[in-house]
Amino acid sequence: MGTPVGMRMPRGMRMPGGRAGRAGGIGGIGIIVIALIAIFLGVDPSFLFQGAPTPGPSFQQPQAPPSETEEELKTFMSVVLADTEDTWNALFAQIDQPYQEPVVVLFSGAVNSACGFANAAVGPFYCPGDRKVYIDLSFFEELADRFGAPGDFAQAYVLAHEVGHHVQTLLGISDQVRSVRASLGEADANALSVRQELQADCFAGIWAHHAERMRQVLEPGDIEEGLAAASAIGDDRLQRQAQGYVVPESFTHGSSAQRMRWFQTGYDEGTLNACDTFGSDQP
Repeated sequence: MGTPVGMRMPRGMRMPGGRAGRAGGIGGIGIIVIALIAIFLGVDPSFLFQGAPTPGPSFQQPQAPPSETEEELKTFMSVVLADTEDTWNALFAQIDQPYQEPVVVLFSGAVNSACGFANAAVGPFYCPGDRKVYIDLSFFEELADRFGAPGDFAQAYVLAHEVGHHVQTLLGISDQVRSVRASLGEADANALSVRQELQADCFAGIWAHHAERMRQVLEPGDIEEGLAAASAIGDDRLQRQAQGYVVPESFTHGSSAQRMRWFQTGYDEGTLNACDTFGSDQP
């Protein structure tokens, strides 16, 4: 993986050596739709922020000295993270709430989190227990080489998606999903997880919308890179590659078409209301 390219750096920063599914509702989850729509319609969620921990530093990285490539990736991720903070601080201010910035942990091979032990095979993930985003340093090389989704904005999309899960945690959405999933059968629980993941894709699109319209940090081809990454990690594509056939009932993140559509929706609209994947007839 070489120096990330294709996205101008906000806040005056530059990269070293380069430039800066299925139709219909889901049985058994009607209760959560009402609660989530209430949030989107402006119900004051201030109680969700009481007793929240003080956020730590923006970045943690492996103890071993990073290679040049890893250092470039860390720099790029820190710039993207800073830009997501610009977006979400502004949007949370509109609902009179502070945005509590997440921590990003870069690791190699395996890592311990409040959600348990994870190795690189898990891929990037967000842990609501410690409000941290975890990204294995080798993932983006795999995204480019194995899944055919190269480019710096593909990397930015991945981080923005995980930050989207952080936003869900702050708004109380993740807790509601977790509570409802516990009472569902496997198929309905998976379908609810799909809606949660698609909303995180939509939230990533919201970030891209504001990054472009407010700070003009995107360049031609960036959105296409993001859409390619969303398509590359769709459940249907991954299942077809792994086993030669697709089992929609086992999806947990959404099909390639769904992931692309919701990212595009967030990018086009730029509002939380546009990302109501739970109330949509077609997630």
